[in-house]
Amino acid sequence: MDYRTRQNQLLQSEEISKCDVFLVTHLPNVRYLCGFTGSSGVLALAPSGSVFFTDGRYTEQARTEVAGARVVIVRKSPLAGAAEWLLRSARRKSGLRAGIESEHLTVASRALLMRLLSPRLRLRNTAGVVERRRMVKDAEELARIRAAAKLGTSLLQAALPLVRPGTVETTLAAEMEYAARQGGAEEMSFPTIVAAGPRSALPHAHASANPVPRRGFVLFDFGVILAGYCSDMTRTVHVGRPTAEARRVYQAVLEAQLAAIAAVRPGVAVGEVDRAARNVLRGAGLARYFTHSTGHGVGLEIHEPPRVAAGQQERLQPGMVITVEPGVYLAKRGGVRIEDMVVVTGSGCEVLTSTSKELIVL
Repeated sequence: MDYRTRQNQLLQSEEISKCDVFLVTHLPNVRYLCGFTGSSGVLALAPSGSVFFTDGRYTEQARTEVAGARVVIVRKSPLAGAAEWLLRSARRKSGLRAGIESEHLTVASRALLMRLLSPRLRLRNTAGVVERRRMVKDAEELARIRAAAKLGTSLLQAALPLVRPGTVETTLAAEMEYAARQGGAEEMSFPTIVAAGPRSALPHAHASANPVPRRGFVLFDFGVILAGYCSDMTRTVHVGRPTAEARRVYQAVLEAQLAAIAAVRPGVAVGEVDRAARNVLRGAGLARYFTHSTGHGVGLEIHEPPRVAAGQQERLQPGMVITVEPGVYLAKRGGVRIEDMVVVTGSGCEVLTSTSKELIVL
């Protein structure tokens, strides 16, 4: 990863160029800008040279991982160490402007900065500055995401032989997570969702001790983290012979998902991708049962900008990676969601989670 270029581009951006230093406290953003993968650190970006602060637990790790910044090991919190460094810098100048990631800094952390810093130092709030740059992935990021998606797509095969009436949801989730670890995953992108029967109508149901019923949908939503990057996909299968209504709902969701994928191309507003899915479900009389956005960005975090939702005006660019995941949720009956990750290309998109989406009946 070219961390120095990322730092320099950020320092030259309009939002940050007005600051003498920019404090990066959100750990995924820290990783994006200097490579540190630990759980405690603050990166101070400055034209005169960037400094990374962490504690003694990460002495060797920081020296091995951090690029483009001088590493400083502190005996207190990294934020307090960065504040003292800022205070010394402020004393050498008539005033100092420090940018902060306001949406990631707690009230207590901001109060700490205000208490430790000189009145000559002014804090400047920013929001989403690094995240906006993370939306477009470079070639190395895309290679890692492809690898994560490839591993993720294999996991459903570990669970399908066990999908039968009486098998509990947590057993199915455990088989998938064990297969992920065997395949080299660092961890799951999020707690694996397995929701059977009426529980499949809960969009974010966690795997529970509930058994698979004799008939009904079973929804699987899962992903892995590989080399720091996430994957995400959803497939829905059916146990027992599906009713005509179940088949109709599944087919409507599939057509909505395919329509949304077809809408993904450079220059299109993400809200139009959402609209493509909803139009299909509206035609099927099911739009009111689609209760969440159509997708989201994926990368170092499982949920990143852009948000693929109604009214969102962010324009798709080559290199963006988003999910496309319409769903229909019928309370007390069951639900269907089909989700793929796609990368925006120069002329359209490439589906990264390319396993079959035809209804599997077990």
